[in-house]
Amino acid sequence: MLERATAHATLAVSDLDRAKQFYLGLGWRLDADFSKGNARVLQFTPPGSPCSFQFGTNLTSAMPGSAQNLFLVVSNIEAARNQLLARGVQVGEVFHYSEGPAPFGDKVRGPAPNHHSYGSYASFRDPDGNTWLLQEVTTRFPGRVDRSQRTFSSARDLASALRRAAAAHGEYEKRSGKADENWPDWYARYMTAEESGEALPS
Repeated sequence: MLERATAHATLAVSDLDRAKQFYLGLGWRLDADFSKGNARVLQFTPPGSPCSFQFGTNLTSAMPGSAQNLFLVVSNIEAARNQLLARGVQVGEVFHYSEGPAPFGDKVRGPAPNHHSYGSYASFRDPDGNTWLLQEVTTRFPGRVDRSQRTFSSARDLASALRRAAAAHGEYEKRSGKADENWPDWYARYMTAEESGEALPS
């Protein structure tokens, strides 16, 4: 029986050191950098993700750059895009599909109407051409999240969640026009909703 299984995916890259610097620049956690003789394996995990990504020597027969449209789920598409831009990553404009939220119909510039969950996207690529697709998910479809498994895997992931909550709370205070003395409760609601895929407080 699998208990709390996690996933790993393999990327094909042509230059391990270049790829390492790129993914470190994204703010991803470096889990491993193992070498033995001429062999080397690196593993990275995006903030808050249960899935890690490996690249290294003799891990795959795929060609570098062959991984296309790997999804990265985010709770705020504009904030995630701005964070990547601030790190020097070239990220495409936010878009949605005319018959979405699934990729049906034509691409339309801007987020999905009313930021419909699963409907807004933005893409970027690594130096080898492996492409990543940010997808905004504000409310998970029923049954997609096991609430009993909610957890933060590291202090860094928790800190990232706190920063996202702080940014969202700042927007909440702007809309309300006053300081929120109960901000810890608001943070807690935001962070638990984000992790479980429920509707975020507004």
